[in-house]
Amino acid sequence: MFITAGIIWMPACPGMLPDMLKIENLHATVADKEILKGLSLEINAGEIHAIMGPNGAGKSTLTYTLGGRPGYEVTSGTATFDGRDLFDMAPNERAAAGLFLGFQYPVEIPGVSNVQFLREALNAQRKWRGEEPLSGGDFLKRARTQADAMGMHMDMMKRPVNVGFSGGEKKRNEMVQMGILDPKLAILDETDSGLDIDALRVVGDGINRIMRKPDKAVLLITHYQRLLDYVQPDFVHVLAAGRIVKSGGPELALELEREGYAEIAA
Repeated sequence: MFITAGIIWMPACPGMLPDMLKIENLHATVADKEILKGLSLEINAGEIHAIMGPNGAGKSTLTYTLGGRPGYEVTSGTATFDGRDLFDMAPNERAAAGLFLGFQYPVEIPGVSNVQFLREALNAQRKWRGEEPLSGGDFLKRARTQADAMGMHMDMMKRPVNVGFSGGEKKRNEMVQMGILDPKLAILDETDSGLDIDALRVVGDGINRIMRKPDKAVLLITHYQRLLDYVQPDFVHVLAAGRIVKSGGPELALELEREGYAEIAA
């Protein structure tokens, strides 16, 4: 694929959990233009990190580079995912190893139903990991559980992927996909884009339900504080001019909301 109320979540303790994702001095180009210019970031299992930054800073480029999208070339630096060299893995291998990408604008796939698409994707990943495929009945049970949790009727799961869906429905559908695939690391690129207040809450609760676990991690890429009201990060980073220029706790997002990026990104 190429991603509570009433519960107190304890931040992960640095150094006590294994690295989920470790990026060191990453440089990457798009159409021969360098976008990432020495980005370093470390995410441990059990942590939620948020990246914020101005337009053109390289946030989406980071997402696509980690996912292995064609045209995004790594020129130097390293990235390991769950102890493996990420850039030595094909995009489908990254997904099967547990990397999930959520997009600002989820794509439509006419002629392919959600159920068909997700069963094939899940069983392809299970085969890569040496696991037995899920039967049709077992898959439908899993799909129904995830759809119910996101307030989606199973009739929508039988429709072509995202075709005719509203913006909010596409994001809910993406959370259903994430729940079915059950990744280790979710990188969510502006998942809050286009969501109204109710949909934002539902999507935020979905992220917490699926990914707020000791053996999983999340990288949220967002412009705004509002998603972080529902999915509280352990760490917030400012990305500007292709590198991380400042890091802090959840209070950093509030500072950015008040003061903007100009002074920090200068």
